[in-house]
Amino acid sequence: MSEPAYQHMTEEEYLASEELSPVKREYVGGYVYALHGDTLAQAGASSRHGEITLNIAGTLQPLARKKRCKVYASDMRVNCTTPVGKRVYYYPDVVATCEKVDGKAASISAPSLIVEVLSPRTRHTDLTDKIWAYTSLSSLQTYLIVEADTRLVRAIERQPDDSWSERELSDTGKIELPYLGATLTLDDVYDGVFQSDI
Repeated sequence: MSEPAYQHMTEEEYLASEELSPVKREYVGGYVYALHGDTLAQAGASSRHGEITLNIAGTLQPLARKKRCKVYASDMRVNCTTPVGKRVYYYPDVVATCEKVDGKAASISAPSLIVEVLSPRTRHTDLTDKIWAYTSLSSLQTYLIVEADTRLVRAIERQPDDSWSERELSDTGKIELPYLGATLTLDDVYDGVFQSDI
């Protein structure tokens, strides 16, 4: 029998139990949700999703390291407090930070870049709740929302006056990430992804 879609627990209970959980879970204001389904038998992300995630992390990692920044793919939690005071812990597909991170840390609170690759299960949350939560982080400079079925990236970028701008890059284009010493192109993001469909 599978677990319920969500469980109520305190932030402390979530943090204490997450390390032992057989499935990855996100925490949203007192409720815990299994990231890829309630049981181990349920599928996770698609192969395209995985390729795109690795393409982005692989492109950024060596460049970020030169700036003494870190890039993580899928396994580093981001924690924040939303504008209405709700505590959340999410697992972005890619996250980069220039904060000092302890080697045993399982979460960070000062990311500079967050990337979510869309999937049917997470699409709604990535496009709504996560925008609101992520852009409340004072450290965040860029939130990228990446389509897995077509070459399309939505870039939400902090401006010098602390406002946010949004733009879509379709087929070609690039995103400047000066805080990481990097430029990310759509060719980097989708390298080899659609070739396997031939």
